Amino acid sequence: MPETPSVSVIIVSWNAKDYLVKCLRSLNGQAPRYPLEIIVVDNASTDGSPEAVEHEFLAVRVIRTGANLGFAKANNIGIRASSGDYVCLVNSDVEVLPGCITRLVDYCQQHPEVGMVGPRIRGRDGKLQRSCRGFPGLWNMFCRALALDAICPKARFFGGYLLPFWAHDSICQVDILSGCFWLARRQAVDKVGLLDESFFMYGEDMDWCKRFWNGGWPLTFVNDAEAIHYGGASSANAPMRFFIEKQRADFQYWEKHHNWIAQRGFFAISALSHLIRTIAFGGVWLSHLRPQGDVRFKFLRSLKCLVWLFTIEPKTPSARQPIPPK
Repeated sequence: MPETPSVSVIIVSWNAKDYLVKCLRSLNGQAPRYPLEIIVVDNASTDGSPEAVEHEFLAVRVIRTGANLGFAKANNIGIRASSGDYVCLVNSDVEVLPGCITRLVDYCQQHPEVGMVGPRIRGRDGKLQRSCRGFPGLWNMFCRALALDAICPKARFFGGYLLPFWAHDSICQVDILSGCFWLARRQAVDKVGLLDESFFMYGEDMDWCKRFWNGGWPLTFVNDAEAIHYGGASSANAPMRFFIEKQRADFQYWEKHHNWIAQRGFFAISALSHLIRTIAFGGVWLSHLRPQGDVRFKFLRSLKCLVWLFTIEPKTPSARQPIPPK
């Protein structure tokens, strides 16, 4: 008889065959101490992703949704179909390094009060990706808007959101873990509930982490477990739209977790942030002081976000057209 899985690895995929195959091969090379089940939830890919998985990875279960359901809903389908004591949500563009899952489960076994853990994340260039954040508040969002956290990176007073003062070199309880790689305790998921499917893309990570903390399940960053996040597999196809979607999700989070006064404060801070960046990047672009492509993109990105803020466009999840999950 097959072993009862301890860890259910769930991967949501949309037209990312090469990344997905690389991710699954990295999992095959894990030899973890804890038995795995691997579930791929395919959001109606047209690049042959599910066929490639079924051909090469016979032990992997593929669930075809038949439509692009978004990140949160597709992950929830995988969670409901899984049976492990731990649920490991991994992006399709992540390579899981040896020992990663074992170390994360080891930590959870030793700390039964912890609800979710995440590994140290590196980019394709081997450099650290900052995968931990503080909960967004008016002060740390104001510091981000004025780039005070970048100007004074070692100052905790200004860096409460992106945590630039911390080198991600120690085990630490954190507010938010990046949704590219989570390992959550099944018991905690059962108490907290599944991902909020009203977040089509982005924002679900902040929301779920907030709900874990509210439910009394702390989150911990485990620095000796590592993975590589290649990033941009879907967002590169429509970067402007993805940036708008991220902004939309941020407002959705604030509407859910903050009162109307804080929501209006966040609106003002967001407008200030995009106004400053539109003027700054526009000036640099017109002065030809830097390569034009990147500066022009950042100028247009900030301008479009600023325009979006002041349009009458509905900002509810039902108003937007489907886009690929990250």
